[in-house]
Amino acid sequence: MKIETIRHSLAHILAYAVQELFPGVKFGIGPAIENGFYYDLPRALTPAELPKIEKKMREIIKKNIPFKKRRLSKPNSDRLFKEQPYKLELIKELPGKTVTIYESGDFVDLCKGPHVKSTKEIPMDAFKLTKIAGAYWRGSERNPMLTRIYGIAFETKKELVNFLKAEVEAEKRDHRLLGQKLELFSFDGEMGAGLPLWHPKGTILRKIIEDYLYKELTSQEYQWIVSPHIGKLDLWKTSGHWELYRENMYSPIKIDEEEYMLKPMNCPFHVKIYKTKIRSYKELPIKYAELGTVYRYEKSGVLHGLIRVRGFTQDDAHIWCTPEQLSIELIKLLKHGFKILKTFGFKDYDIYLSTRPEKYAGTLKGWEKATNALKYVLEKLKLKYQIDPGGGVFYGPKIDIKIKDSLGRPWQCTTIQVDFNLPEKFNMNYIAKSGKKQRPIMIHRALIGSVERFIGVLLENYAGALPLWLSPVQAWVIPVGSGHQKYAKEITKKLSDSEARYELKDENETVSKKIRDGELQKIPYLLVVGDKEMKTKSVRVRSKNKDLGPMKLTKFIEKIKLEIETKKSK
Repeated sequence: MKIETIRHSLAHILAYAVQELFPGVKFGIGPAIENGFYYDLPRALTPAELPKIEKKMREIIKKNIPFKKRRLSKPNSDRLFKEQPYKLELIKELPGKTVTIYESGDFVDLCKGPHVKSTKEIPMDAFKLTKIAGAYWRGSERNPMLTRIYGIAFETKKELVNFLKAEVEAEKRDHRLLGQKLELFSFDGEMGAGLPLWHPKGTILRKIIEDYLYKELTSQEYQWIVSPHIGKLDLWKTSGHWELYRENMYSPIKIDEEEYMLKPMNCPFHVKIYKTKIRSYKELPIKYAELGTVYRYEKSGVLHGLIRVRGFTQDDAHIWCTPEQLSIELIKLLKHGFKILKTFGFKDYDIYLSTRPEKYAGTLKGWEKATNALKYVLEKLKLKYQIDPGGGVFYGPKIDIKIKDSLGRPWQCTTIQVDFNLPEKFNMNYIAKSGKKQRPIMIHRALIGSVERFIGVLLENYAGALPLWLSPVQAWVIPVGSGHQKYAKEITKKLSDSEARYELKDENETVSKKIRDGELQKIPYLLVVGDKEMKTKSVRVRSKNKDLGPMKLTKFIEKIKLEIETKKSK
């Protein structure tokens, strides 16, 4: 039996338990999700009530209650759920004249299943209710706020225990808490949901990553461009976004009687730059790169720190090439992508070939060509991959790379997409060797993806203790007393000359407090200077909560220069 079936059945048992404890309660929805399940209901509950609900769930499971599937006409289902407004709303929107319900004891739910045959199939010691949160009905902030009860479930108690241990570690690494603690970024309700504010240290971190990408991509013959944040609605109608991607776009903005859109992607702008002159096959491949900020409408219920935001910057690029160049460019992209991920400390990943979705542009022949091209390079490089059916974007199939962090959690990162459609829609051409016009093939690619999301992943991977080359502040200089401040300033001058990022901590506080604060702030190196260090022109070095002892200042500067140049990830 699939664990998803057990989790879905537990969602019903959860609702049943709530119904038993709080008669007359209304219900929203209760699906199975990754690692567990949840149920939404319009009743205020507190975390203190979770043990009572969980106890009632176990009592229900012990009764060996069967799950019975029935099909009802819509009029009959309306009568059955007449006291459940959220269910009536769902029934009204369902296609056809009948609906499916499941009965388990005294609880009846609108559901297409599947479920276990009876509650005896549910492991008693392998599930747990974990938290209560607010959730807008159907994920829209225009709808009422409901209470969402979350639970986790596995096939064995051992899996549950291991998951809970991993969750404790994951909570310590939550990038939202680290971002606040390390003064990197924040969110503000008056600003709007899903729109991060970058503080000085966070801006330095972004700049380090962006400068690295600029250097890396320039070495690969990319040309850098900049495009506006809005464009006329007609542009998005031509590209197909208005027809096939509208649910992720914001409403049009009216300017001088014309409608404009906040851009959800950069591609049409890059296409327009390509088309400013006649192109020859001799110029191809043409590679345009941009750290372009885009805006996508995400329901408030799915926003999550930097991982899921409404405005973000992509390391976006587009390549136009000839059919003969396609495989060569795709191989280069994959190799370069792996190199960049390794530099940031990511060596483990899962690879997916994402195929044609239900809503798509172009011809089946074009999709087949693009998919085969991606499949060819994956097999050429002998890379293990999985098929993600229907996971492609509307204009083409893609290779997705999900990096694994230090806890083994996968994160969507690199994406490489082959597109035969936009060149057709925008009538793009180049002059082939024969002298005739020919369509270029377009590759969309992001190697680290969203800069915001990538920083969130980095923070969780390193638990905030970023490698030296990425740290916004690389060293604190801590004078023991006022008599050591002059020497401390000499040190900061030499650190500045070596382009190290430092702070002089000369506040009127104890050295032990400054060291403790530095460790909490995840500062890579703490340099303590007192009488002995002044005499020997040295510094006492602390790193990662360890005292590394005295070190000549010149030797320390050589050490960190080498560490920065080699971009050590540990």
